[in-house]
Amino acid sequence: MKLLKLGVFLSMLLMTPVLEAQNTSVSLWEENIEQLSMDEEEKNWEDELEELSNRLHEPVNINVTTKHELEQFSFLSDIQIENILAYVYIHGQMQTIYELQLVEEMDKHTIDLLLPFVCVHPVAEKKGFPRLKSLLKYGKQEVLTRLDVPFYTRKGYQKNYLGPAMYHSLRYGYRYGDYLQMGITAEKDAGEPFFALHNEKGYDYYSIYFLLRNLGKLKTLALGNYRLSFGQGLVVSTDFRLGKTYSLSTVDNRNSGIRKHSSTDEYNYFRGAAATVEVIPALQLSGFYSHRSMDGVIEGNEITSIYKTGLHRTEKEADKVNAFTLQLMGGNITYEKNNLKVGMTGIYYFFNRSYQPVLRTYAKYNLQGNYFHNVGVDYKYRWNRFTLTGEAAMGKQGYSLLNQLKYNILTGYQLLIVHRYYSHDYWAMFARSFGESSAPQNENGWYLAAEASPLAHWKFFASLDLFSFPWWKYRISKPSQGVDGMFQSLYSPKRNLSMYVNYRYKRKERDVAGTDGKVILPTYQHRLRYRLTYSPDHLQLRTTVDYNHFHSQGQEGSQGYQFTQSCSYAFSFPIKISVQGTYFHTDDYDSRIYASEKGLLYTFYTPSFYGQGFRFSACVRYDVNKVFMFLVKFGQTIYEDRENIGSGNDLIQGNKKADLQMQLRIKI
Repeated sequence: MKLLKLGVFLSMLLMTPVLEAQNTSVSLWEENIEQLSMDEEEKNWEDELEELSNRLHEPVNINVTTKHELEQFSFLSDIQIENILAYVYIHGQMQTIYELQLVEEMDKHTIDLLLPFVCVHPVAEKKGFPRLKSLLKYGKQEVLTRLDVPFYTRKGYQKNYLGPAMYHSLRYGYRYGDYLQMGITAEKDAGEPFFALHNEKGYDYYSIYFLLRNLGKLKTLALGNYRLSFGQGLVVSTDFRLGKTYSLSTVDNRNSGIRKHSSTDEYNYFRGAAATVEVIPALQLSGFYSHRSMDGVIEGNEITSIYKTGLHRTEKEADKVNAFTLQLMGGNITYEKNNLKVGMTGIYYFFNRSYQPVLRTYAKYNLQGNYFHNVGVDYKYRWNRFTLTGEAAMGKQGYSLLNQLKYNILTGYQLLIVHRYYSHDYWAMFARSFGESSAPQNENGWYLAAEASPLAHWKFFASLDLFSFPWWKYRISKPSQGVDGMFQSLYSPKRNLSMYVNYRYKRKERDVAGTDGKVILPTYQHRLRYRLTYSPDHLQLRTTVDYNHFHSQGQEGSQGYQFTQSCSYAFSFPIKISVQGTYFHTDDYDSRIYASEKGLLYTFYTPSFYGQGFRFSACVRYDVNKVFMFLVKFGQTIYEDRENIGSGNDLIQGNKKADLQMQLRIKI
């Protein structure tokens, strides 16, 4: 065994540095986030990207890792996680990270993805919760501030917007590994007043959080703002991680529980206290309580709408601030031993006023009233290479079911089938799960997917989703059905070279404009993408070509395309630059395209474009030393088919839109 370990170590020394594997891992996460962002629901990825950054700078020690820690890496299968833990248990502590090659089921591609997030250090004995002296001496502190300056004037600033056009945020965070995290976040959106009017205390939004982990039997304690996710999200989930992408890693929710909320998202969080206690080694009990004010419209002592954007720029928007309160309480109990995991989650929540929104016909079964509850049972069982996962939930109205079966045929080959049944009248305000839409209501479907690596350097993905809506949907004035098919071929001949082609076909039904829902026709959409990524040494080049075709049955179709070229370079001195240019041309909004671009820390920007024009961005990062980092980004969009951009208060005179974003980070 020692000779074999030595041979593995020497062979790996001759391979490309680990930094290139890091690019592969980060690219996988970015690809999934980019694909999940390409829908109508606005998502905030700050918490997820911050955790990704922390994992890169504070890798997990394989010799003392746990199943829960490894489950956060979505590209690891349950069998691979079990084999890693078994290897350390049987053979003792690893001497080098490259011993991962000796772990059964661990292929080269998976090892490349895992390397940036793990390390190997000898451990004499497992340490418990750190002492106060260590927390004060070795804890890491970070101050992050951001300022956005627009080089244009929106119509709203003439008389409606109450504050300056600049965006500003300030974040302070303290972290000692995974044991203790706390901090405060403050934000002012563009157009909101600063230390004036309804923002006399300065910023428009504040978030304070405190998160403690692994203090004996107390596994988690959260105070202030926090997030929750249990089971498959049919009862409660404030995550956006589940959805349809060109990967099986976004279908199953393994990283559930209580987490901090440090982002600038002003809607998807709870405020109060939450805790998880280990009753016995295989049984954990969680409890939580939240009391927070929310934005909305009050008419006749009733809540008629809930305001989710967090924008308070005009008097009308400011009148919606803290219009009502919401209280929530609940708990979860989870039993996990060997290959079986069973949990039960229950929540009870109520408003201080009756919620009576104005419901159109398509939304007549949506949530309304004062008091609500949801209860769900989730499970997971693995037998050899089969894994069965699911959850069943019910509320004050309706119920929902989600079950999936995954078969790991062998390394690099997986099959998945998912069945979901979300009744048309299921009320669950905080649920978010897998489906055509993230809300588990009014949807049934079967989803089949497969991943395979039959050839060296090649990986294929294919999926087919057959879904139906038992009741009306927005712009679909009848029960309807649809099909969503996806295929991707990935080729990676070298560590620093990869390319893929993917294709997506979607058929849905939609009301014909101007017919008041009396004429409904099938719509067909075809999306095609090619992306090439080449990363020699300190340079990264990425080329993306998209084509989108949309048409309704019997009507003339529309099409759109875009070409994007990005270039990033890290100099030998502490400066990194990246530039990106995009040319887009679409016939209408239905044929719009998406073009993601790298930007500030803990942000991910994926704007959509329609019409004809050009987008350019340039970003420079300067790490002055280990303490100070300064980042500046300039972006400009030029439209060739219009003289004005936007409408209403957001109207911009002219065909150009340019912004300057600056960010300063101080590490202590």
